[in-house]
Amino acid sequence: MRKYLLFGYALLGYVASLVTLTWLIFWVWPWEFMPCTIDRVCFPVNANPFLIDTALLLLFGLQHSLMARGFFKEKILQKLSEASRAATYAVASSLALVLLFLFWQPIDGTVWDFGGGAGYWLFLLLYVAGWLIAFLATFIIDHFALFGLHQGYRVLRGIPEPESTFEVRYFYKYVRHPIQAGTMVGLFTTPVMSQGHLLFSLGMGVYILIGLWFEEKSLVALFGEKYQAYRKTTPMLFPFRFQR
Repeated sequence: MRKYLLFGYALLGYVASLVTLTWLIFWVWPWEFMPCTIDRVCFPVNANPFLIDTALLLLFGLQHSLMARGFFKEKILQKLSEASRAATYAVASSLALVLLFLFWQPIDGTVWDFGGGAGYWLFLLLYVAGWLIAFLATFIIDHFALFGLHQGYRVLRGIPEPESTFEVRYFYKYVRHPIQAGTMVGLFTTPVMSQGHLLFSLGMGVYILIGLWFEEKSLVALFGEKYQAYRKTTPMLFPFRFQR
């Protein structure tokens, strides 16, 4: 019974991740069919919007960063299996995003506005391309393991966790972190950029860069010289050689 419950928990985390990440993609663009977006409030809060939004970004960043670190897994979640940890991370991340969507407070002021014409279509193309690259890149590694479902399935079938292997394929031949690169493009390339949206994009950008700093350290520790050589030949986010 336990293995079925664990697989159900992993499935819950996977579905929650897909729903909230899809919501994020639509939430940052000014779609008229969305009941609320980054510039259209869900639940108004009678407080300084900058402070509310900053607190929500910090909550999201701390949850993601702390739960992804080795000390948190080894000290706080030490009694949980790998599958339970992955599912817990997926569920907690989804909850943090839901809170952000529901209570984000728009901030007045427009940074840029391409209401139509070539600018609008260029940004739409970049927006679609960015999110598509991020989505496809999850399958180049292991999409289902990334969101915890594979770990639950292995418990259900009694399959041991595989050893980590280092491979460079497709997008990863050009940048080391195409998921994060595509996400950055998707966050910034919208035809209307309000001050609130800019705060969100910058905050998420800072979180991504901090997270990648820790991830790079973990990958070097895991793969050693192989990853060090990969870093020397392949840029981190965008295909420009000046990046480390």
